[in-house]
Amino acid sequence: MKKIVIIPTYNERENIAAMIDKVFSLPEPFDLLVIDDGSPDGTAGIVRAHQANHPNSLHLIERSGKLGLGTAYLAGFRWALEQGYDYVFEMDCDFSHNPDDLLRLHSAMRDDGADCAVGSRYVSGVNVVNWPMKRLIMSYFASRYVRIATGMPVHDATAGFMGYSRRVLERIDLDAIRMKGYGFQIEMKYNAWKLGFRIREVLIVFTERVVGSSKMSSGIFGEAFWGVMALRLRKVRGR
Repeated sequence: MKKIVIIPTYNERENIAAMIDKVFSLPEPFDLLVIDDGSPDGTAGIVRAHQANHPNSLHLIERSGKLGLGTAYLAGFRWALEQGYDYVFEMDCDFSHNPDDLLRLHSAMRDDGADCAVGSRYVSGVNVVNWPMKRLIMSYFASRYVRIATGMPVHDATAGFMGYSRRVLERIDLDAIRMKGYGFQIEMKYNAWKLGFRIREVLIVFTERVVGSSKMSSGIFGEAFWGVMALRLRKVRGR
C-alpha cells in the first residue's frame, strides 16, 4: 500500500533537510512530497539536492508565491491521487509534529479501520510543549468552539497532523473546499465526518518549533471562526 507525506514549506531551510532525512529513516517506507511556495531562502533548492538520494520517493512541487496552506494541501491531494497513493498524510516541516507518529496514524487506518487519523493534542487533556499561554488557550478553545458549533465529535478540529485513506479524498469534493488557512483543516474533517467516514484521534505531543518562524496569524484564526459558522449552513455533497 503506497503511502505519502505532504509537507508545505515557506522559508524552512533550517528544517527541511533534517525532516527529509527523518521521514526516510522510518522503519516503514513513506514517500514525501514537498510543496514549496517560492521560498526566498532556498528551501526548494535543498529539496532538489536531496532528490538525488531519493529519486523515486522524494517529490517537489514549486509554486510562484504564498498561495495558502489549504491550496498547497489540495494540490498535494490531487497529485497523490493521480499517482495512485493509498494513504496520504499531512504534517508541518518544523518538527512540531513528530515524524515517528506517522507510524501510529497509519496503524489507526490500516489496522484499526479508521478512514481518517488525527494527530490530536486534546483528545486526552492538553499535550502541547513550549507554547505561550495565550496561543495555547486560543487553540484549545478554538477546537472546543468547532465541536460545539458543528457537532463534530473531534477534540482537535484544527489539527494539522492528519492521515487520509484514498477513498476519503476521492469522495470529498476538493473543488468545493473554501477555507485556505488553518480553517482548511476544520473543513476537511467536517466534510469527512458528514460523508460518514470514521475519524480516529491518535494522541500526540505537539512541541513548538525550535528554529524558524511560525506562519500563524490572527487572520488565519479569523477565517476559521467565521468559516465554521458557515459550515452548518452548507450541504456536504461528495463526488
